[in-house]
Amino acid sequence: MGAVIAGPGDAVPVRRYGRPGGPTLVWLHGGGFFRGGLDQAESHAVAGALAGRGLSVVTVDYRFAPLPGLPWVGRTGPRPRARWPHAHDDVVAVVQDARRRTPGPLLLGGASAGACLASAATLGLLDAGDPPDGVVLAYGFHHARLPRDRTVQRTVRGHRRVTHAPWALDVANRNAVPRGSLVERTAFAGGQDLTGFPPTLAVDAASDAMRASGERFAAELVSAGTSVERHVLADRHAFLNRPGTPAFVAAIDLIGTWATSAGRFRAARRGS
Repeated sequence: MGAVIAGPGDAVPVRRYGRPGGPTLVWLHGGGFFRGGLDQAESHAVAGALAGRGLSVVTVDYRFAPLPGLPWVGRTGPRPRARWPHAHDDVVAVVQDARRRTPGPLLLGGASAGACLASAATLGLLDAGDPPDGVVLAYGFHHARLPRDRTVQRTVRGHRRVTHAPWALDVANRNAVPRGSLVERTAFAGGQDLTGFPPTLAVDAASDAMRASGERFAAELVSAGTSVERHVLADRHAFLNRPGTPAFVAAIDLIGTWATSAGRFRAARRGS
């Protein structure tokens, strides 16, 4: 079901899946911060599959960054493109709205760039005193500069050897976040103080340059005292954009199983 919620600027389009009553997952698609949408499989198919597992899912049409190399395109219109913190602010507004609507556990998650937005928004919500009860991160990158790992990079195949080369991902980050803000806590969560970060499920791809960031971020979370469950699936980046594949099915199973036990995470957080 489509809807809009009041954001800090313009209204933010969302879609709601499933029936209220169980855990609610606010879910963010990927796309390098500058593309994607609520119709793409990484949004619609994932939400539908998780709704079938008993979750209530809210997908978010967050504000896009400018097109790389074409910053003047899309500056005007009903939802003009804009760099950080606009997407972050949209996500926080949707999570806060979802919190008001659900008495059950509230989770925040995303894939690829959506995972980056989810981890950074979690810090913003943590600073505001009401973080999500759990976080789901699928093949995300969480650092302003991709950690260099030649072993991981050698696993990458096809066009992503270029488009996901470390320098190219660094450029994408600088396109989405002004250079002077790359170190901001709510721009990239990697390398920040993660004290109090909620329990986290991380599902990465084995043949993916972004796995270097996922591995480091998971280690940072563990060092900060966060409960982390991490899986690396034998597939390449963006497997949630390929419904029906073994990795898609496995990831939905992992997320559904983890999320439906999220009530104990909320109880643990509020009782600590």
